[in-house]
Amino acid sequence: MPDRPRGPRLRRALLAALVTFAVAVPVSGAARPAAVPAPAPTALGPLRDAGQAALARRYAVSQHDIRAAGRTAAEHGDLRRAASLRGMAGPGRQFLAFDGRDGGRSTEVVGDLSTARRIAVLVPGAGVGLDAYWRLRRDARSLHRELGEGAAVVAWLGYRTPATVSPAALTTGRADGAVPGLRTLVEGLRAVRPAARISLLCHSYGSVICARSAPGTTADALVLYGSPGAGVPDAAALRTGARVWAGRSGGDWIARVPHVRVRVPFVATLGFGTDPVADRFGAEVFDAGDGGHSDYLLPGSRSLTNLARITAGAEPLGASR
Repeated sequence: MPDRPRGPRLRRALLAALVTFAVAVPVSGAARPAAVPAPAPTALGPLRDAGQAALARRYAVSQHDIRAAGRTAAEHGDLRRAASLRGMAGPGRQFLAFDGRDGGRSTEVVGDLSTARRIAVLVPGAGVGLDAYWRLRRDARSLHRELGEGAAVVAWLGYRTPATVSPAALTTGRADGAVPGLRTLVEGLRAVRPAARISLLCHSYGSVICARSAPGTTADALVLYGSPGAGVPDAAALRTGARVWAGRSGGDWIARVPHVRVRVPFVATLGFGTDPVADRFGAEVFDAGDGGHSDYLLPGSRSLTNLARITAGAEPLGASR
């Protein structure tokens, strides 16, 4: 059930959430660009073989689909999308899957999945998409360098992310739609690399997706960072055997987002409830340094160091509990 606001502080938080919703409706509706058309991708079966030859075939098919989507975007006149897709189709890029329709979906591997002993799946939050995909790629490469040999990082853009300021970013609708895809990916990774350690690194709105995917997951670690809330009252409600971690950097504006859940009649439930770094949530809290909301995987940061250590199965530096 939605958390009931109690006292002046929560009433102010509720008001802030409602104001955000009221402002976001007209702004996001007017500013969101029209969908860029793309051809249907080549049909690929489930991930069943992590051998180098089988992966090379999947990568080649996805590269073909990315190039086709790039040509369509150029013909449509969206030069920004076309340029981004040209970069994604560059030499050496490894995509397990790609679909340029409806805002775009992709699953990219950084590293050698065929030999990986440690696998990190990056689950991004609001405002991430094909037009600025380089940011997700940058973070994946940064984490892979930190992890070193024997690791693979999977950058999973497997859903239509909401705009950062929008009604969709305040509700679980997009997360609910993303759950089947994330579960399928984790199941496939576990099937092809059964002995590997798999960690879900869930940033911002991505933590809502991971929370809803958590029951029954075979992932070893579930990491919620820069989170607005997970849509559950505490870590026990995730019903997962994965070790649950949470972190927030000192300069992250998400700390000012109200951690409430409020039912708005005839609309939706807004907000995601308990702050994952709060004691009552019950996650193990790690030191995420002092960076901003988009800085968790910056080279040299404490947050990158600790996210890599959690992925590797080591204790993070300066863990709170």
